[in-house]
Amino acid sequence: MFILSRRIIAGAALALALMPCVAAAHEYKLGSLEILHPWSRATPPGAKVAGGYLIVKNHGPADRLIAASIEAAGSASIHEMATTDGVMTMRALKDGAVVPDNGELTLKPGAYHLMFEELKQPLKEGERIPGTLTFEKAGTIKVDFAVEAMGAAEPAGAHKGHEGH
Repeated sequence: MFILSRRIIAGAALALALMPCVAAAHEYKLGSLEILHPWSRATPPGAKVAGGYLIVKNHGPADRLIAASIEAAGSASIHEMATTDGVMTMRALKDGAVVPDNGELTLKPGAYHLMFEELKQPLKEGERIPGTLTFEKAGTIKVDFAVEAMGAAEPAGAHKGHEGH
């Protein structure tokens, strides 16, 4: 009886330890597209902009991410950051970002990303902010952006268990 109880306790402890990874992992499917881990960073009070990040895996013909939105922002656009001769620049991509056929589009800090503008409230760590992503061919899908810590480089637990994708 004592051994069985220890096994149950050990199993429960392991399950609890893995819960943050499961909770952080959120994926969506739209046609041949997989949208992995939409996330943003927490913002300080008074901030007017925030970035949005995610991975789009395409298992079919090329498509294009053409629009995005979140309930907490007045507008959103797709941006690209680049460094030329040591100078970092950022520009809006008026035609969106290509999701290559049988490839992927990665939106991450310092590269392609979503720019959420005219924030209506601070984004708070731990929240999930409802939003949408619109693709030229696949259409629109509702997603939740997980809000991570202010300095996060990627979402917590984002790539654990996805090595085979």
